[in-house]
Amino acid sequence: MNVKVYVEGGGDTNALKTRCRQGFSEFFRKAGLEGCMPRIVASGGRQQAFDDFCTALNKAGVNDFIILLVDSEVAVANGAASWVHLKACDNWDKPAIATDDNAYLMVQCMEAWFLADKDTLATYFGDGFNPGALPARADIENIEKTDIFNGLKVATRHCNKKGEYGKGRHSFNILGRIDPVKVTAVSPAAKRLIDTLVQKAES
Repeated sequence: MNVKVYVEGGGDTNALKTRCRQGFSEFFRKAGLEGCMPRIVASGGRQQAFDDFCTALNKAGVNDFIILLVDSEVAVANGAASWVHLKACDNWDKPAIATDDNAYLMVQCMEAWFLADKDTLATYFGDGFNPGALPARADIENIEKTDIFNGLKVATRHCNKKGEYGKGRHSFNILGRIDPVKVTAVSPAAKRLIDTLVQKAES
């Protein structure tokens, strides 16, 4: 099975898209997919990711499996399927040939995953890092996006080695370092994604 994951991220520059692909690839590798890695496509903006996904889905062969991976941006209603959330949040209609297995969410944003592995954040940012400034709750999917970004900025404000957290500057480097086991233990949405990728890799 040839799996392609169209992700929101990477901005408009080739260098950042490369870092995006590398970050997700390393995260997936450590999640148990080494040797059967999906192809990561960094689409840049959110709408572009959806458009690229739809195009790829329509062109997919029998051995291709296409995945869309974007931030949920806000909390996901309890039990709501990804396509239901994306319709409510973005007014995106599920393509006729898509199933629930084709769409996945980072709840409420990719940076929520970082909060599952604060030890790696501390190691990455080094001296001056203030873990007490980060949201403390363990159910990371229920932390608002603004609280996550504000916490990261305050926690890294005095880090001379890496500087204050910046999405393009640090996000994908951190993604490649965090522990997927810790992330999937506290993020049902992340676990669903990894479980599907492993299942498809074994099929």
